[in-house]
Amino acid sequence: MRILTMCLLMIAAPLAAQDQPQRESMTPSTSSGSGRTADLPAPPRAEQRPHSFEHHGIRVDDPWHWLKDPSYPNVDDEDVLAYLRAENAYFEAAMAPHQPLIDTLFHEMRGRIQEDDSSVPVREGNWLYWWAFQPGAQYRTWYRRPVAGGESQVIFDEPAEAAEKQYFQLGALEVSPDGRFAAIMVDDDGSERYQLRIRDLESGRDVETVTDVGIGAPVWTADSRGVLFTEVNENWRSYRARFHRLGEPVENDRTVYEETENVAFTVSVGHSQDRRYILINSGENVSNEIRLVPADDPDAEPLLVARRRPNIQYSVDASHGRLWILTNDNHVNFRLAEASPEAPGEWREVIAGSDSVYLRGIAAFRDHLVVTERVDGLDQIRLRGYDGSERRIPFQEASYTVSLGSNPEYAPDAYRLNYASMVTPPTVYDYHPAEDRLETRKVQQIPSGYDPARYVTERITVPTRDGRQLPVSIVYRKGFERNGQGRLFLYAYGAYGFAFPPGFSTNRLSLLDRGYAFAIAHIRGGDDLGYQWYLDGKLDRRTNTFSDFVDAARGLIERNYTRAGNIAIQGGSAGGELMGAVVNSDPDLWGAVVADVPFVDVLNTMLDESLPLTPGEWNEWGNPITDRAAFEYIRSYSPYDNVRPQAYPPMLITGGLNDPRVTYWEPAKWAARLRATKTDDNLLLLKTNMGAGHGGQSGRWTRLREVAEAYAFILTQMGAEEAR
Repeated sequence: MRILTMCLLMIAAPLAAQDQPQRESMTPSTSSGSGRTADLPAPPRAEQRPHSFEHHGIRVDDPWHWLKDPSYPNVDDEDVLAYLRAENAYFEAAMAPHQPLIDTLFHEMRGRIQEDDSSVPVREGNWLYWWAFQPGAQYRTWYRRPVAGGESQVIFDEPAEAAEKQYFQLGALEVSPDGRFAAIMVDDDGSERYQLRIRDLESGRDVETVTDVGIGAPVWTADSRGVLFTEVNENWRSYRARFHRLGEPVENDRTVYEETENVAFTVSVGHSQDRRYILINSGENVSNEIRLVPADDPDAEPLLVARRRPNIQYSVDASHGRLWILTNDNHVNFRLAEASPEAPGEWREVIAGSDSVYLRGIAAFRDHLVVTERVDGLDQIRLRGYDGSERRIPFQEASYTVSLGSNPEYAPDAYRLNYASMVTPPTVYDYHPAEDRLETRKVQQIPSGYDPARYVTERITVPTRDGRQLPVSIVYRKGFERNGQGRLFLYAYGAYGFAFPPGFSTNRLSLLDRGYAFAIAHIRGGDDLGYQWYLDGKLDRRTNTFSDFVDAARGLIERNYTRAGNIAIQGGSAGGELMGAVVNSDPDLWGAVVADVPFVDVLNTMLDESLPLTPGEWNEWGNPITDRAAFEYIRSYSPYDNVRPQAYPPMLITGGLNDPRVTYWEPAKWAARLRATKTDDNLLLLKTNMGAGHGGQSGRWTRLREVAEAYAFILTQMGAEEAR
């Protein structure tokens, strides 16, 4: 049984360094607006310490460079910690008057969550597995029971494991084929360095600790006596796959594959749907190669499917003695091919690439190849029989998101699907192919009540400045007037080919019920309209992502959904970079900005190849070390380098001290430069989670309170009449 909790994340004139420390406070404002700082103590001011570097003959001054602790990932510099704590204290002081609103929002959001929620059981082998929350619990408890009937068994108790810990994240829970053992991955500080433990499910006790620097989900061998797993090095790069035989000392663990050719490539492991092969993938965002290891012979030499090639990706599954390969080797939207395991590099086309159909994934079950794809930006599930027959599963809503759910069995009677729309709560279906029937297994319950008839969702297109048609998904409560005065919340991500889906959110109802419309801009950099849509928002076309977002806002203004200054925006990680770019370019459009763990110090990060993700990110952003054009282009938009003397909207910035993806100093340096440069007295807040990482705090209620804080910030900065 597999659980994975993470995804995916990742100018004009720099300020001159000043010789004297800058500790002066901002002149108090006499303005009474809710976005002002008149009633607060002076905000913290990070001193400016002279620092500069030169690259390609260009000098860059960085007076807040000192906020990067040289001993990172240990952060023990007292000046750095003092500044972060001062900013956190300022955040607390600024939000203290709004605590009643935060409490109201939190209780609203909590009231929409079923406290004793549970998942639909999934069969794997002779067992049914599921998770459940106990009322009031922050974390899940994991269960199983025999398919043939019998008592339920707790196999992992997250609340007990998380007790007295500031942070807790279960990264993977993999049960051995014979059902005896579980391989468990746990992170207790947000650093995403997971401890891999082996638990005997008969006794309930951990019998081995395999590694303290694991990542991803381990894979069991067919005999249930060993696991393949991946580890990160000191730079948090997943660089090798190891094999551990149960009962043997970890010192005897064997390296099955180690990536030594390309420092940008990372290593992961998985298995084919028929469980015949363990798959070892080595790659980065746009190129990879896969090796096969027989699951019943982990000591065999890994078999390379096809050698890595620049800008060529492929994935592999197996069934009926064939390999099924999804690749973009001759079409940008991918094609499906097959090969023999005896000649894995000789591919025969099964489904040709298409300009209109974007193939995104395959799962090779006994009866069907299940193909996940996107047509005109809309998710589709295609079933292809091994005789060549095909069908798509029909869905009725005009805009929705659907994906293949948890389907560990090779020969299921039905396929598990996850479905939602902006007005339809998450729904679990079982699709019965023999009857061409969708069976509803679960609809997310909203205890405080929800009537979808009260809400309207639309999908519109707006023109971009270079003539493209940009999709925007919108939801609002009936009665929202398109009179050009409405308040609107606009969200986007726009990187790594991740399409932000038009899904459902119970939290979002707190904005809709206060009169807001909520919109998702499906900007370039994501793959919403196909893989080319992603390519058109990266490298030397990166600024298309930012202009798309601004054009989406202006398009919504032109259609009278809102007006300039009445738009709240939010984005995280690479979406936080988006926030930084658009507040620099078009600050007058935004009424409030939330930037979560924002990737804003792009130039410095891409110049530092010692950082965990940098080498693997050069194909996304460009390599400014070797390429002057990339250096100048990144410098032209990097949010930190382009803060300028102008009025900025109210802003809330968050970071995580243990974040290995967007290091804490990026939001800290950005906030410091904004404080020293901006000409307004609008509220600027920096909150750093001192015991968490990229995903913020753990625990469902703790995370919910952070959402409530962000919404309270938006509501109070956008207008007191909605702050109730």
